[in-house]
Amino acid sequence: MTSAAVPVIVITGTMGSGKTTVLGEASDVLTGHGIAHAAIDLDTLAIAHLPGANTGDLAYRNLASVWQNYAAAGAERLLIAAAVESATDLARIRDAVPGATVLVCRLTASSPTMQERVARRDPGLLQDQFVARVTVLEALLDRVGLEHFALCNDDDCSVTEVARQLLALAGWVGHR
Repeated sequence: MTSAAVPVIVITGTMGSGKTTVLGEASDVLTGHGIAHAAIDLDTLAIAHLPGANTGDLAYRNLASVWQNYAAAGAERLLIAAAVESATDLARIRDAVPGATVLVCRLTASSPTMQERVARRDPGLLQDQFVARVTVLEALLDRVGLEHFALCNDDDCSVTEVARQLLALAGWVGHR
């Protein structure tokens, strides 16, 4: 049995690049066009403290389950926000979503902008580690270069415009 093609856009970028914000706005744009879809922030599928458990692939196993539920409910396309650090990460997404045809969009912004966003978003115990991770992850994403296209999402950019550009470049909606 062959799975139907499932268009998937993975919105990647370092911490503070705006993956989750653009994911939500792109979902709103698709909703406005009446396009059946699901939007998933992959990180949220693995928030847990499970001492002794092997949680390395938990997000992907959860993605498979959640996607199956969305597909059964009529979702035809999938938006995913995830910092995709390797080709293995992309393969895991493809495995979790049978029939996935994946386009990867990388969001970029200036390092100070991303660090300020992370500091504002994560004021707790791990703030310093998260802020420091911004540049480390950015360098890693530069090296692996998995994106099909990139969009600037600095503070002078409208989130609605970035979401529309994303969907237009993916061929999901026309640009207006």
